[in-house]
Amino acid sequence: MNHPARWWHRLDDGRVQCDLCPRDCRLHEGQRGLCFVRQRVGDAMVLTTYGRSSGFCIDPIEKKPLNHFLPGSSVFSFGTAGCNLACKFCQNWDISKSREMDRLMDAASPERIAEAAGRCGADSVAFTYNDPVIFAEYAMDTADACHARGLKTVAVTAGYMHAGPRLAFYEKMDAANVDLKAFTEAFYFQQTGAHLAPVLDTLQFVAHETDCWLEITTLLIPGHNDSVAEIEAESRWIADRLGPDVPLHFTAFHPDYKMLDVPPTPPATLARAREIARAHGLRYVYTGNVHDLDGGTTCCPGCGAALVVRDWHEVLRCDLDESGVCPRCATPVAGRFARRASTFGRRRVPVRVAVAAP
Repeated sequence: MNHPARWWHRLDDGRVQCDLCPRDCRLHEGQRGLCFVRQRVGDAMVLTTYGRSSGFCIDPIEKKPLNHFLPGSSVFSFGTAGCNLACKFCQNWDISKSREMDRLMDAASPERIAEAAGRCGADSVAFTYNDPVIFAEYAMDTADACHARGLKTVAVTAGYMHAGPRLAFYEKMDAANVDLKAFTEAFYFQQTGAHLAPVLDTLQFVAHETDCWLEITTLLIPGHNDSVAEIEAESRWIADRLGPDVPLHFTAFHPDYKMLDVPPTPPATLARAREIARAHGLRYVYTGNVHDLDGGTTCCPGCGAALVVRDWHEVLRCDLDESGVCPRCATPVAGRFARRASTFGRRRVPVRVAVAAP
């Protein structure tokens, strides 16, 4: 399953350096990067999970979460193994921290994935569950196969990526939800083993230099990144640097992985964060991982009418067509909308995909 990797170079001391993300892993023969899936073999670097997946599912697009990209539609979702962050609160840790390649039971070529997604009636394919940055070559080839069949592509990512690979990667993506873990360097360094600045660079790049639709998620962890001051700082930065039309999702934490001693996020914390962000000029702010009709509803920024009503991941009503214009006052609503909203619902449907073509 080894596939030639892009974005690496040889060092004078004989090691090979990975240039995909800011970790800049420097490897001797046989060593793997922190992500575990990019490995030095001989005098080159390979991706060890190309064509292998932890599983395939049909999800509602709202689960990514994306609220302004084809509301109510179904998305064909898959991931691989490994991750280039070390989040202590990871809620997919059994996949992202896996060191067991036999966990990857499903194998499929990019073309087979696109074929299966089309056969299932999905409108898009999402690279998710673990971060597609680390399997960028596989994701990008799959994106090409999807576009050839008229399918859209979605990246669900932490955005921790160098500028060169970032340019090539986002040329292939139609939408992205970038996980902004917190808004302090201390949190990033202590809780994820990474840094904040590269993620902010990615957000600005996607918002201003690509055609990729962007939404942002922040998982609010009690006592760690949920203070009023931090939420205000994040909201101001998004409004000033990205603009008021970028949707922001505040989602609820549940104890997992290495943060089993931290309590779940109270719904009141999510509601407070949403009000703070809206007070700082953000037009589309949502709550997630909770039942909250108000926090899941897309309202017209002009007249305030409820245009897309949601309960968790289910669209209950959608009054927007492909024009994205409020039918009551003709105010444009930011996003990518379809002629008619789909009604896939909140269900999650596992899918088997035929093995990779030779």
